[in-house]
Amino acid sequence: MKSDSVKKGMQQAPHRSLFHALGMTEEEMERPLIGIVSSYNEIVPGHMNLDKIVDAVKMGVAMAGGTPVMVPAIAVCDGIAMGHIGMKYSLVTRDLVADSTECLARAHAFDALVMVPNCDKNVPGLLMAAARINIPTVFVSGGPMLAGRVHGHKTSLSSMFEAVGAYTAGNMTEEDVMEYEQKACPTCGSCSGMYTANSMNCLTEVLGMGLKGNGTIPAVYSERLKLAKHAGMAVMEMLKKNICPRDIMTEKAFRNALTMDMALGCSTNSMLHLPAIAHEAGLDLNLENANEISAKTPNLCHLAPAGPTYMEDLNEAGGIYAVMNEVSKLGLLELECMTVTGKTVGENIKNCINKNHEVIRPVEDPYSQTGGIAILKGNLAPDSAVVKRSAVAPEMLKHEGPARVFDCEEDAFSAVVSHEIKQGDILVIRYEGPRGSGMPEMLMTTEAIVCDKDLNGKVSLVTDGRFSGATRGAAIGHVSPEAARGGPLAFIRSGDLIHYDVEKRSLDIVGIAGEKMTPEKIAEEMERRKSEEDPKLPAGRKGLFGRYTRHALSAMQGAGY
Repeated sequence: MKSDSVKKGMQQAPHRSLFHALGMTEEEMERPLIGIVSSYNEIVPGHMNLDKIVDAVKMGVAMAGGTPVMVPAIAVCDGIAMGHIGMKYSLVTRDLVADSTECLARAHAFDALVMVPNCDKNVPGLLMAAARINIPTVFVSGGPMLAGRVHGHKTSLSSMFEAVGAYTAGNMTEEDVMEYEQKACPTCGSCSGMYTANSMNCLTEVLGMGLKGNGTIPAVYSERLKLAKHAGMAVMEMLKKNICPRDIMTEKAFRNALTMDMALGCSTNSMLHLPAIAHEAGLDLNLENANEISAKTPNLCHLAPAGPTYMEDLNEAGGIYAVMNEVSKLGLLELECMTVTGKTVGENIKNCINKNHEVIRPVEDPYSQTGGIAILKGNLAPDSAVVKRSAVAPEMLKHEGPARVFDCEEDAFSAVVSHEIKQGDILVIRYEGPRGSGMPEMLMTTEAIVCDKDLNGKVSLVTDGRFSGATRGAAIGHVSPEAARGGPLAFIRSGDLIHYDVEKRSLDIVGIAGEKMTPEKIAEEMERRKSEEDPKLPAGRKGLFGRYTRHALSAMQGAGY
C-alpha cells in the first residue's frame, strides 16, 4: 500500500507519532488510508449538506475495512459570485482545487480517494485531480436542489435572474421579486436545472467515476446518504482490484461523455471542463469531434433552463442510466468502458428503463435529431466558439446583424438595461476570455436580454467569455482565439456585420461598417486594423488571479494553466 511509506518500519516511527497525535489506533494504521476530499463549507448552498455525505462515506469505507480521513477542498458559489469581481475568481478555482488536492494526496500517501464535491468548478477540478493522481477514486456529490415553486409552477435560480430582468424592464413589481427570492431556491444542493454543476455531476456518472444516481438523486433525499455509504464501499473494492481513474477515463469514456452531453443538453461549460480533464488523463480531446458526435446524437432532455423539467424529474424518470440506455439503442455508446462499479457501462445501464417520456424523450421522438451543443468556426472564431443549441429559439439559430462592441460585460449590461441595444443587434463582449479577464460568466447580460420583451429572441451575444448553465438564448461564447491573444474579436468594431448559422456551425464577419464585403476584402481590412492596433492585455494583476491570466490556455484547450 502507498500509505506504508508513512506507516511501516522504524524509519516511519516519527510519522506514526503524528498519527497517534490524531487519535488513530494501531488497528486503523494497519488498514488502507482513504482520503475523503470534502468541499464542505457554509457559503455554498450546494455544499452545506456535504458534512453528512462525508460521514456516510466514512462509514462505508470503515465497514469495508479502510481508514477514512477527511481533507478539504475549496469551492466558490457561482451564483453569489455572479455580476461582480468575484466572478473573475470562479474558473481559476478549478485548477486550484486540482493542485491542492494533488498536494494533499501525495503528501499524505493516501491509498485511495473519495471525492465529495458538488458545484461548478470543484467537480471538474476534482476530476482533474483524480486523473492526475491516478489512485483508486470514487465520486459522490452532494446532489441537486429541489425545484422551487411559485404560483404553482416549478422554478429555480435562473428564474431569479429573470425576475430581476423583468423588474428592470418594468414587467414585475418589487413584491413579485421578493416572492421569487424566498421560494426559488428552497433546499440545499446544486441549483435544480441542468446548469454547470449538475451537468458535470451527470457527466461524472457517464465517465464511469460516480455510482448510479450521483448526478440526479436530490440532496435532501436519504437515498443520497445510502449512495455515499456505497461509494465508500466501492472505493475499497476498487483498491483491491487496483482500478484507477485512467483505467476508467479513457478516450472512449470521453467520447461517451460528449455523446451524453449532447443528449442531455448540458451546460456549455462542459466544453471547457472535459478537455481539461482529458488533458490530465494524458488525452487530447478535440472539440471539433463534438460536432461529428452531435450530428449523430439526438437531444432527448430539455431540463431548465431549456425546458420546464428539473433534476428531480430526471431522477424519477430513471436518471442518467436511463438516458444512456435510450442512446445506446442507436449504437452510439462505448459499452465496454470500465467504471467505478467494477462493471462495464453496458452492464451498468442494462435494464435501466425510461419511466417518463415527457422528461426523457425516446430516441424515436427526440427534441431534435442533433445534440444540444454546437461548435462554431469562421473568420470571427478561427479556432472555435460554443453555443448551447438546445437553449436557442428556432428563429435565432441563424442571424445576421450589426455588431455592438463592448470591452467588458459591465458596459454591455448597462447598454442593455438603458435600452441602447436595438432589435437585430449582435452584442460583442470581448477581453473576457481566460487570458483577458479570467473568463467570467455573462449571465447578468443574457438574462437582461431575455427579460426585455423587445430584445428577447431578437438580439444575439458573442463573447470570448463564457455563460452560466442557466443561460438561454442566442449566446455564443468561448470565442477562440480570444481578444487578449490578438484574435479577430480584438479588431471588430461596432457597425461591422456578423453572420452566424448554428446549423452550419459558422460564425463570421460578413461586412465592414455596415457594408457587405467579400471574405477577401474583410480579411484585408482586419489585417490593416491588426497592424494599427494592439489588443488590450491585462496589466498590473497580482496574486492568484494575476498568475492565472498570465498563464491560462485557450478556451478550446480547456482554459487551464
